[in-house]
Amino acid sequence: MQRRCLPLKADSVVFVIITSRNRLLARRLPCRMVNYSGSIGHLSLRSQSEAGNPTDPCLAYKNANDIVMFNPAHLNRFDLQAPLADRRSFHPKNTWPIGLLAGAILTAALPVSAAIMDARDVAELSLEELATIRVTSVSKRSESLADAPSSIYVITANDIHRSGATTLTEAMRLAPNLQVARVDARNYAITARGFNSAFENKLLVLIDGRTVYSPLFSGVFWDAQDVVLEDVERIEVISGPGATLWGANAVNGVINIITKRAADTQGALAEAGASKNEKNGAVRYGGALDNGGHYRIYAKYADNDDTRRADGAPVLTGWHRKQAGFRADWGNSAQSFTVQGDTYDGSLHQLGTRDIGISGANLVGRMNTRLDDGSSLGLQAYWDYTERNQPNAFIEHLHTFDIQLQHSLKLADTHDVVWGAGYRLALDRVQNDRAFAFLPGSLNMYWGNLFVQDEITLHDDVRLTLGAKLENNNYTGVEFLPTLRMSWKPAANELIWGSASRSIRAPSRIDRDFFSPTSPPIVNGLPRFAIAGGPGFESEVANVVEIGYRIQPLPTLSYTATAFYSKYDKLRTLEPNPNGFGSVFSNMAEGDARGIEMWGNWQAMPEWRLAAGLVAQRVNTTLNPGSRDASGTTGLATSDPTHYWMLRSSYDMAQGQEFDVTLRHVGALSRPTVPAYTAVDMRYGWKIRRGLELSVVGQNLFDRTHAEFGAAPGRSEYERAVFVKILWKQ
Repeated sequence: MQRRCLPLKADSVVFVIITSRNRLLARRLPCRMVNYSGSIGHLSLRSQSEAGNPTDPCLAYKNANDIVMFNPAHLNRFDLQAPLADRRSFHPKNTWPIGLLAGAILTAALPVSAAIMDARDVAELSLEELATIRVTSVSKRSESLADAPSSIYVITANDIHRSGATTLTEAMRLAPNLQVARVDARNYAITARGFNSAFENKLLVLIDGRTVYSPLFSGVFWDAQDVVLEDVERIEVISGPGATLWGANAVNGVINIITKRAADTQGALAEAGASKNEKNGAVRYGGALDNGGHYRIYAKYADNDDTRRADGAPVLTGWHRKQAGFRADWGNSAQSFTVQGDTYDGSLHQLGTRDIGISGANLVGRMNTRLDDGSSLGLQAYWDYTERNQPNAFIEHLHTFDIQLQHSLKLADTHDVVWGAGYRLALDRVQNDRAFAFLPGSLNMYWGNLFVQDEITLHDDVRLTLGAKLENNNYTGVEFLPTLRMSWKPAANELIWGSASRSIRAPSRIDRDFFSPTSPPIVNGLPRFAIAGGPGFESEVANVVEIGYRIQPLPTLSYTATAFYSKYDKLRTLEPNPNGFGSVFSNMAEGDARGIEMWGNWQAMPEWRLAAGLVAQRVNTTLNPGSRDASGTTGLATSDPTHYWMLRSSYDMAQGQEFDVTLRHVGALSRPTVPAYTAVDMRYGWKIRRGLELSVVGQNLFDRTHAEFGAAPGRSEYERAVFVKILWKQ
């Protein structure tokens, strides 16, 4: 057993995290509790005298931000031991039982002002604790994952780190309820419950409360989205509608990316990694503010080469991007403030022209206040600027201003009410080229909303949730977005729930304002556009019912399953122009999607965890009578597998050594035809010493090449590769 004794000075601080079900158990530790030995997660802590005999010194203590801090004024040294498989319960001597403790101990012989608690040193949560992770995406208030009546999966920071993911889009593959298909070097098709495409438009994505949304097509330019993955706290992935709380476009799901507080990213970090096709790196530093708050600043870069076709020819979609940003948090439990921002610049390869240029910046401010009556008030505002210069297509300058107000309160002991309002203004300025145009080139768009949701406790184990949102946009006016959910907990470790919801995809600029060519011929005084926008295009509508089941029958086993049925109306088609030449976008199709999602976790051994997920689905679309849709594979046609599944294994080989395997399978696509594929990724991580880690990731190891999306022969094929990463923290 390896030992490492750390000398401590009188002003040193020891951070101890003691959690069970995500609650701090030892809030006030009397002096008699310091004489203990036992195991907490991976680490074992013993108080010792110089001679190595147990002592009973009196330690000062302080509780701040759920961290117990000991000042070991009389403690000569701590003996840190890390037996890999020793994850016994922790029983202090001569005191009451605390029970199973899952967490970690971080010790450092540093003054209080420089003490650092780093989340990467915290041992992986137990399954019981994973079930009680607090999530906010389901009801816009904090609730435990086990109690959330929704098909929600949480990608944790530990999941991301151990997966070896190098980009935000690759990290999305960890969610078993998401379809993730790589189109080429920089483009991805990501959705939940069908209707996938490179211009997917039924999924809402947020990064720290900021909606990542292009009003050009109601979707996400994934090549412009990035974060430092080591700074991500969790990614909450909801499959299914979320329009009542999150608004239009939350039709098939919501991805909520939440980064860590600045207090949790203190100190220095540097990382760099490379494979034959990609290189990336990042630096970050976090420190303390004079007002008791904390900050971090970061900079990162990424460079990806072009992909290749099956015949070896390059697909010119490689990219290079630089990004920098900051975050500052301050305040207390009664009132807290956050200010954060990012700026980026990049170039994207494109066939036949010079590179596409992308750049942008954003600034977010957030305040949360607990009022005297026990209710809470949240206010968030942000500005987001994006520029996209796509040669031979368009140049877009987009300024977005958004403000959201939310009030959460409890009424009559049985009603948990959340209500709020918001307004978003987008100033879109497009410089059109010759092939097509967004007309008018300059357009101001707005979205205003008012929502309320009431969670009613009908019985100790039965809850009914009623909610509705009114959202107004400048294309279709006021839209009504209701939801009804009911949940029943027959046991403390079991949840059965069902829901019925209505959501919409509001028109985007491509639905109403897309014209081709930019300068059409004039015949009899009228322009002859091949595509003449969609002046009558309405919102696409989805009515969805779901029923779900979640249980943890054993401390080492948990699983969840959700069955869903979605009925879609007014889907987009391209119809002959009833007023003249060419075609216009219309709503002359309908469809449905049905299926089941399931996933689970099993702690097979103390050092070995397995996670698995499966989605089986069927997506159908049909044209309404009278439709003469001409959009073909670019419009109504879906490109969704009937099934996809994954299996992940996380194994702690020895002290400071991790071995992870991910096996994923995706069924065949029919339009266009893409064969089914199975991919295997492996990662070996070695903590060389405290704060220094080396990892080697093998990507697509058992498959020479495979395609994931697009039509042959021009589509990209992905080869096996080895990615090496070095991570240093102080």
